[in-house]
Amino acid sequence: MDISSYFEPIDISKIGYKRSYFAPRLGDLIESYNKEGGRFPVIDARSVVLIGLTDGRGAAMNLNCANAADMVRRFLYPLAGIENGVKVIDFGNMVQGNTIEDSRQALVEVAAELLRQNCIIVTIGGGQDYTWALYRAYAQVGKVLNISAIDSRFDIDEDRALDSHNWLRHIIMDQPNYLFNFTNIGYQSYFVGQQYVELMDDLKFDAYRLGWVRENIGRSEPLLRNADCVSIDIGAVRQSDAPANSYPSPHGFYGEELCQLTRFAGLSDKTSSLGLFEFSPMHDNSGQTAHMISHALWYFIDAVGQRKNDNPYRDTENYRKVIVPLDEHGVEVVFYKSKKSDRWWVEVPCSINTKDSSKQHMLVPCLYDDYEQALQNKIPDLWWKYYQRVNS
Repeated sequence: MDISSYFEPIDISKIGYKRSYFAPRLGDLIESYNKEGGRFPVIDARSVVLIGLTDGRGAAMNLNCANAADMVRRFLYPLAGIENGVKVIDFGNMVQGNTIEDSRQALVEVAAELLRQNCIIVTIGGGQDYTWALYRAYAQVGKVLNISAIDSRFDIDEDRALDSHNWLRHIIMDQPNYLFNFTNIGYQSYFVGQQYVELMDDLKFDAYRLGWVRENIGRSEPLLRNADCVSIDIGAVRQSDAPANSYPSPHGFYGEELCQLTRFAGLSDKTSSLGLFEFSPMHDNSGQTAHMISHALWYFIDAVGQRKNDNPYRDTENYRKVIVPLDEHGVEVVFYKSKKSDRWWVEVPCSINTKDSSKQHMLVPCLYDDYEQALQNKIPDLWWKYYQRVNS
């Protein structure tokens, strides 16, 4: 499939980047589709592919998204070079369609092709409604997925045309449905209301308050390790660090916390798409938000090069299997600890009739805290939540 027709080349002179002759900058290592080079990059498996989204018509309030990707490139390209074997390709900016629906469908086609070729997709700009397009790309290749959203709100507003405030509702209502689990990281209670928190629970989705996440940012690692698609609303970052948003809040994540979260996503062997949405350059202060986004993206790319290819079922020698009997509950909870990364998984039985025993269990990323909970003869909350989900 020729996808080059969907893109416009980057004008390097407009983003103000000049090649470094002392030490390689990230821009020196990125293979970009630009006006000087002319050729569209060749796709390799496991490449990180950057895609600029210039159509913001689906952003409910952040309509000025056209220059978002180029503003981020202005700060991303001069950052320190990452020479860890990760190939980074910049496709440039997607051509706007006649309608926002056309623009979304173009991303569906491009992202589906990249998923088929085992690439890692990074979108920059546009409204968070493009998460729906990424979801449809997974559906097009027949993959059931988990989505984690770093967002101060649940975008599940009333039933109307798709936009950045109700994209999750449209995904939930899609048939046939390819969403297995949705996780919100960092919602703020005064923005969502208790009825929506209860709705998330009724849907068996996961939602974690900003205060709970910030109390120990490491708790988010397994939540992102389990995500195929990570969707970030820049409005989840506090106004002091990210002013370029039409509805900024004085509360939210700090910029360095967003960098930690994108690093967790980059380390995940499962994550194959990352979206950085709702950046409105017209509200930026001296490029502060663009600068912050470029740092978060740098940490994601750097972490991709450090992936461990962790899979307890495929590589049993590098894992320690621990069985914890819960006598009071009449069950055994099985944990795996990676010798390569010290990360933990818990095994959840599934009600599937198959001769393949590995298909009768699901491996869910977890923390050492879950193992400690089992040692106290308590069913880990994570285990119970997934057990209900896969056996209902």
